Amino acid sequence: MTEAKLPIISIQNITKRYPGAPVAAVDNVSLDIMPGEFFVLLGPSGCGKTTLLRMIAGFEIPTSGTILIDGQDMAAVPPNKRPVNMVFQSYAVFPHMSVEQNVGYGLRIAGVGGDEISSRVREALELVKLDGLEKRKPDQLSGGQRQRVALARSLVMRPKVLLLDEPLSALDAKLRAQMQFELSDLQDEVGITFVTVTHDQDEALSMAGRIAVMNKGEVAQLATPSDLYEYPANRFVADFVGSVNLFEGKLTLDEPDRAAVDCPGLGKVYLNHGVTGSHGSDVWVALRPEKIYLHVPGEGKAIRAAAQDAPEDHNLARGHIKGMSYLGDITLFEIKLDSGAMIRVSRPNLSRHDQEDFTWDDRVSMHWRADSPVVLLS
Repeated sequence: MTEAKLPIISIQNITKRYPGAPVAAVDNVSLDIMPGEFFVLLGPSGCGKTTLLRMIAGFEIPTSGTILIDGQDMAAVPPNKRPVNMVFQSYAVFPHMSVEQNVGYGLRIAGVGGDEISSRVREALELVKLDGLEKRKPDQLSGGQRQRVALARSLVMRPKVLLLDEPLSALDAKLRAQMQFELSDLQDEVGITFVTVTHDQDEALSMAGRIAVMNKGEVAQLATPSDLYEYPANRFVADFVGSVNLFEGKLTLDEPDRAAVDCPGLGKVYLNHGVTGSHGSDVWVALRPEKIYLHVPGEGKAIRAAAQDAPEDHNLARGHIKGMSYLGDITLFEIKLDSGAMIRVSRPNLSRHDQEDFTWDDRVSMHWRADSPVVLLS
């Protein structure tokens, strides 16, 4: 029998209150992070994610609760003695030092011998693809290269956990997207635990094995990227992770294999599974823009054939296009429904002429599959 892995980080009932603050920055948070995991703390500004990261690093002292790293209580362990290293948002590389001097700085402070420093610095620079740039100064490097210097400087210390505070926020959009893949590949190669803080949902979804979405000092949901997106636990997560249409309604049917919601703004919504609720309760329906099929009126038979997993007059809506944004790979439509509510629909541009199918103020119909909506109780 395979022995179960113990968490590399165990956060137990951690709370952080600042003097004079009306609410806790972090409020009774408990979660486990496993060895070798790429774990992301995601949330808006002020949600407590950076405070939690800094408590793991030892830069902030919890008001109450316990943090264990590799089974050891960190309460009496100072930051420089913890088996972690932190990459800051600003990278904090020394401008007067070369790349190799920056990377080897921590080893020199720790009293490591010169030959071992040279070997470990060379290994770290190869890992982050900076070999050949050893003699350059930070002002001779691009933003992405400076970030790699900061990563190498942390990795060379061989920590059990690498903490990253908004590591990609200073990069432009194209480089940020490239570095998301590189960070994920790097973490997989070195095999150590990465704990990253970000407010960027795309960044979190693309890199993480698991994500803790934080809101007002609490964990709103902890799940894999796909589960967060497809099965949000509440309105906050549904709205924060990705683009979504939210409509208020009443649960009119709830059986083990089917459910229905009457939404004044959207219409009758049918689901091919049960939900956790009771008949007549107030709920919210979350519907992602890419899960809505857009077509011209009059295609009813074809559309009904495609949507026959729902009863008649369910999962259908009509309206007029009031906005269009051509984004290259997709076109995003803002549609005013006959009810007066607005809905967003995204449509992939599968050919070079797709974007010409619809235009401003066109009358359109929509449908969606019975497995597409998510019903939320809060």
